[in-house]
Amino acid sequence: MRQNSTAPRNNKLKPSSNLIMNGSVRVRVIRTLLAIQNGQSLASVLDPLLNSLHDGDKGFAHALLLTTLRQWYALERLLDSLADNSIDEKEVRTTIQVGLTQLLYLQVADHAAIHETVEAAKEIEFAHATGLINAILRKVAKNPSKFRKKCDKKHSLPNWLAYQLKQDWSEQYDDLMQGLRQPAPMFLRVNTAVTSVEDYQQALVEFEVEADLVELTSGLQLEKSSDTATSNSILTKGLRLHQSTAVNALPQFAEGAASVQDMHAQLAAPLIHNALLNKLSIKNNDTDGDVDTSNDEVRILDACAAPGGKLAHWLELISSKESSLFHVKQNDESINVVSKVKITAIDSEAPRIERIHTNLQRLNLSQHDLQQAEKNIELNIVCADATTWQGAGKKKSKLVFDAILLDSPCTATGVIRRHPDISILRTEEDVEQTALLQADILHNLWPQLKVGGYLLYVTCSILKQENVEQMQDFMTHYNNVVAIEFSDDCNWGIEQAIGRQCLPIDSESGDGFYYALLHKTAE
Repeated sequence: MRQNSTAPRNNKLKPSSNLIMNGSVRVRVIRTLLAIQNGQSLASVLDPLLNSLHDGDKGFAHALLLTTLRQWYALERLLDSLADNSIDEKEVRTTIQVGLTQLLYLQVADHAAIHETVEAAKEIEFAHATGLINAILRKVAKNPSKFRKKCDKKHSLPNWLAYQLKQDWSEQYDDLMQGLRQPAPMFLRVNTAVTSVEDYQQALVEFEVEADLVELTSGLQLEKSSDTATSNSILTKGLRLHQSTAVNALPQFAEGAASVQDMHAQLAAPLIHNALLNKLSIKNNDTDGDVDTSNDEVRILDACAAPGGKLAHWLELISSKESSLFHVKQNDESINVVSKVKITAIDSEAPRIERIHTNLQRLNLSQHDLQQAEKNIELNIVCADATTWQGAGKKKSKLVFDAILLDSPCTATGVIRRHPDISILRTEEDVEQTALLQADILHNLWPQLKVGGYLLYVTCSILKQENVEQMQDFMTHYNNVVAIEFSDDCNWGIEQAIGRQCLPIDSESGDGFYYALLHKTAE
């Protein structure tokens, strides 16, 4: 990305929370974009922007900000082709890009887009550039379809990221480059401990919210005894809304009947839950003494748990009468194998821990709620560093957990559609540093998994270095790890040497997620 060669002319342009609290709508969007370029995340500046505006302006501001971010690098290349000389002031570049977004993508009337953008430049005290801004925008306004085609022709990512994705996904590259520039669909996860997916879909109809049922099938080659493995099919149901909708317009949302969660993210809890059920169901089939069979108390770990969506989903499955860990089917009979489930969730940042508590409270899944419902579930949420944290504390045995869900830190390149600031904030160096962090966490958690247990490795990245290559490297360090294969009846993702990868190509499908399920065997 082009670097600004001059210091800001006005200190008021430095990113701070009060910058976006005054001025016209376009000025506030420009200042928000400048704050993002200076290192602030979209998540940290979006709410202050929208909360500072009248209701009638919020929709336009949101569309202008998000669309400019999604088309950022394509607009930069277009801008460079339109300017006779290099434009180094990022305030001027950002202002022009906001104008181009209005003309090319939002169909704002020419006179309004040009006039208001020029006035915005004056308001941020860059009046010296108004002639340049006016000339460029007027040139584009004469033939917007031509310049829109030019803008859409290639990718809208930093060159280093586009290059890496072409190396990783040569066959899917063109579709992926266009898919990442589009808005992502809104999905709902229905709390099946409260209602069925079909019943909630009908409730949406009564609220005049249209949604399609989405069914994902996951086939796993899970061990059924010490020497056999058979395919185990898991059906995950979710709802895809025809249009994004405010959560307060959804039936019983505040009461915990549903959550907003990407469809591919909804695969995590069913996968690790099913693997754990499988571990429990074979406890009496192994008699060689190598596999831990003391399942009166089951302990599970959600590592890097914030904001708590996957944890909540797992708790919903545990609480559900149909999928309870306390009753596992074996030989077509329901048997009691667990007396208590102890769940530990960790995350390294206190504010993110608070988000877990908030989300669980809305879903009636806090420790207090679980106790009130007489569920024999103990939930412990800990602020801790997953690279060093030890679940056993000072106890002699470090073999603690029957199952681990590791929603690993990653570059989040798979969710660029939802968080387009990622393409601006991430650097090539971040990928290497993130991969090292992932490895540290894996090497800390793996020794804490019981023999016979499962670890589900999840990222929302589409870079192989963080995903399949990370798994391949990890497995070279241990002789007690087996990668569970996904069988042919999976209707999502692309098969990898280890695990499966979802790509955000289809405008109706979920985000980019990677899944690998690891099984711990005897040494």
